[in-house]
Amino acid sequence: MNSPSCLYRLFVFLLLAGTSAYAADPPKKLLILVQGSDGHPPATHEFIAGGEILRRTLADVPGLKVDVRNIQGEEKESGLIPEMINDADGLALYLSQGAQWIESEDRIKQALAKFAQRGGGLFALHWAIGAKEAKFVEPFVALFGACHGGPDRKYKVLETLLTPADHPATAGLKPFTIHDEFYYELKTDPKNDKLVRLLSADIEDKRYMVAWAWERPDSGRSAGFSGGHFHENWKRPEYRRFIGQTILWTMKIEPPKEGFPPVLEENAFELPK
Repeated sequence: MNSPSCLYRLFVFLLLAGTSAYAADPPKKLLILVQGSDGHPPATHEFIAGGEILRRTLADVPGLKVDVRNIQGEEKESGLIPEMINDADGLALYLSQGAQWIESEDRIKQALAKFAQRGGGLFALHWAIGAKEAKFVEPFVALFGACHGGPDRKYKVLETLLTPADHPATAGLKPFTIHDEFYYELKTDPKNDKLVRLLSADIEDKRYMVAWAWERPDSGRSAGFSGGHFHENWKRPEYRRFIGQTILWTMKIEPPKEGFPPVLEENAFELPK
């Protein structure tokens, strides 16, 4: 017959085992913010379709939950974007004039400031790293590390060689040639000696930084990539690998050792008709 003490020990063991199971860390939340057309020709600046491809690229990463939201959709009307930022661990922007957008509303600006202070991961792609007006450059650089902004900003459409640096975000990536529109001569803080050049591009007989990573003083991480103009490039596995791994790096998540990026079926890259 079981003694009361044995039953008690069994009860405690089962209780602790159950507690341990429920104490597992919840998945980190990545919020990808996109928008509709900004007037560019079809198959360029396809933010919504690109955001969905990015979501599918990261969907099976252990310990990660991915959500894609349109800044022009119902969340804007209901004022939920700041709350969604407050609830996220990582933020990826793929939209038009991101440097201007983050300054567009006080609630968004405050949410991003708090997000950075608590060490959230920040990533921006293509036109999300910039703005036409120079007044938006400095606040964006303070959060993301670099910016394509102001009336003197430079960009060029070309086929060029991208050379990766030795960095966790570029693991498994070899130099590759791609046709894209790249922003270059990006604006940075000259006092920031922690900014790392992730990808270099040959543009006008010089080597320019077109992607970067930055471990911020607040213990968070920021990164950006100035490519992302042509929707066709999402078909390139190295393209999705780099962008996916860079976002995971900002969130301090190890990418899967195998099968990353996942193979997506051909219709995943089709644009809505």
